Amino acid sequence: MHPHCHDLRVLLPDAPAWVGDLVHLDAVDQPALVADVDGRVQYVNPAAEGLYRRLTASGGRQAWLPDLVTGGARDELDRILGQVAEGSTWRGRLEVAGADGTLREVDVTCAPLRGAGGSTGVLCLLGAPVEAGPDDDRDAVRRLSVRLALLARVAAELGAAQDVRTVTEVVISHLSDAVGATVASLSLVEGEELVLAGLRGGLAGADQRWRSHPISSHTPAADVVRSGEPLFLTGRDAIDAAYPHLEKAADGERSMVALPLKAGHTIGVVTLSFPGKLSLREQELEFIGTLADSCAQALERIRAQEEAAAQEARARFLARASAELASSLDYGVTLSNVAKMAVPGFADWCGVDLLEDGRLHRLAVQHVDPTKVQMAIDLERRYPADQEAGEGAWAVIESGESMLVPEIGDEMLEDAAKDEEHLRLIRALRLRSALVVPLVVRDRVLGAITWVMAESGRTYAPTDVDFAEELARRAAVAIDNSQLHSQISMVAHELQRAVLPDLPPQLPGWELTSCYAPAGRTEVGGDFFDAIPLPDGRLAIFVGDVMGRGVEAAAAMAQMRAAVRAYVVVDPDPEVVVEKMDVLFSTYDIGQLVTLVYVVLAPDSATFVNAGHLPPMVLAADGSVTVLPIADGPPLGVTPAERVARSVPLTSGCTLLAFTDGLVERRDEAIDAGLQRIRDRLPALGGELSAERLAALVDEVRDDRRDDDVAALAVRWTGPTG
Repeated sequence: MHPHCHDLRVLLPDAPAWVGDLVHLDAVDQPALVADVDGRVQYVNPAAEGLYRRLTASGGRQAWLPDLVTGGARDELDRILGQVAEGSTWRGRLEVAGADGTLREVDVTCAPLRGAGGSTGVLCLLGAPVEAGPDDDRDAVRRLSVRLALLARVAAELGAAQDVRTVTEVVISHLSDAVGATVASLSLVEGEELVLAGLRGGLAGADQRWRSHPISSHTPAADVVRSGEPLFLTGRDAIDAAYPHLEKAADGERSMVALPLKAGHTIGVVTLSFPGKLSLREQELEFIGTLADSCAQALERIRAQEEAAAQEARARFLARASAELASSLDYGVTLSNVAKMAVPGFADWCGVDLLEDGRLHRLAVQHVDPTKVQMAIDLERRYPADQEAGEGAWAVIESGESMLVPEIGDEMLEDAAKDEEHLRLIRALRLRSALVVPLVVRDRVLGAITWVMAESGRTYAPTDVDFAEELARRAAVAIDNSQLHSQISMVAHELQRAVLPDLPPQLPGWELTSCYAPAGRTEVGGDFFDAIPLPDGRLAIFVGDVMGRGVEAAAAMAQMRAAVRAYVVVDPDPEVVVEKMDVLFSTYDIGQLVTLVYVVLAPDSATFVNAGHLPPMVLAADGSVTVLPIADGPPLGVTPAERVARSVPLTSGCTLLAFTDGLVERRDEAIDAGLQRIRDRLPALGGELSAERLAALVDEVRDDRRDDDVAALAVRWTGPTG
């Protein structure tokens, strides 16, 4: 019977050149047969009839391909036919029953026949028996040529593979087909476990039973990992003797090969199971070993590529996280954003806990599913970690050491659960792996970051710890900086409140307003001013500038202001006050450069001494502006100097403005230009004298690109009150 088929060389490219179609098979001396998809023999060439008469129809009975073999080997042939029906070409060695019933090892190739509707049957080519003597050389050459072609094909596929899944598919299908294995598996080393990457064939459920097992166990794959040497077992008796409790790969007579995948060290194992008592020649063992080496090289290449990609992704993540952490001093917001960035790339869950007043405060919880975020928050609230028991983040905070849990098993969950409801809730989170790292800065542990893998099924490895700790170090620095800033700001704020004057809200005959704009992050500077009503109705004012900025300048500024106020109480005369300030500097070696303008205002005059300070300006009621004489003496404490007071007349409605150099100076500009700018804008203070109008004048005149303090004090004589 000749079923319809196409050119067999297209369907079976590895077949000998003389295989063209079924008619050609009649004229050759290599046994060949064709069966349908169910295994019913449809065609047997004369060479096969002579050697395997049982394949011909007899007594009206349709011959079956399994009639080639006997016993348990029939199940193997059924498995082979199933693989061929799926489109695979199988090549291997089977013990085939000859015409006289004798079993002989024969090389067999089974390839699918495809028609327009898919697979239409199977073509089997049988070599001469292995011990056939005169045919050995010819068959050996043929086997070698075929296997070299297969080696090139499998090696090319492995070289093109871009992920472990593809390598696994090549190994358990194409490689096993090339060497004739009916059961094949690939297991990879992960820590102290061998994890099954893929399995073809085998008994039902074997892929779940062998999902992973310890490298320390007594199994062929584990033994090969520990020894680094290949394992060959021929026949069921040899397998049972070496591994009496090993699960059978398949029923019947078997042989097996387990090959280490080496890339400097053993990274995995390929296990192949063959039907019958397979005797492998040296060339065949070398062939299989070469394929295993190709597999190891492909896996190592992919691992290196994945590691390089992971390192690049982590570097990008660290850069983004660092930018985020530096973007704000609100560490609660920034840490929450960093946690969002980590999900789902580095974790399915991310939580940040900060230690404050001996208690853990959960700053951030992130998960791709918002409902689970709330679930985790509720779980932490109901079942907080026990500090005394050293649970969770507490253990890491107290030790200062990271904690890696590569695999979270159900037994671990049961031990951690406080009651049945707690166990139910944590099981619902589907926790798989965890990594907790401390937030450490300057030998202080501020808290901990917890990373968890769950739904993704991924696990953490020791290589993840360094990355997590680096991120935690950067987060800890950001937290520490924020806390330091808050503390300094609070101190500066309190210092500012302590040293800035409370100007009298109402002063008979006088209107007062001030503006203070400190530079620097501490919000406190070295500029100072004050206004002190005198018993005779006059008003003493002063404006000064301590060179420098920050808390140090503010401390010196507080000293200056307190000293001036003390001297004013004794004698408010400008010459006396400033000369006493000079004595103060020379006596105590204050070491700061301080300028000061001190003015005593009467209804009809202003008497002042200027120690190296910018000159005040007077705005008349008619809008004209007068600049008082420039300083005629050095800053306080520079050199011994005789201080001489000057006086200028005042009229009702005049406004005097004293200020510091932060209002005047600009880069690459003469000081006179800054003074002129104030002089031009000063008429804006005409009319009602208010803090808002003075602040607007300061904002308009100052150089906001210059980081310097500004102090301005405006005083107006309104005339006697009735």
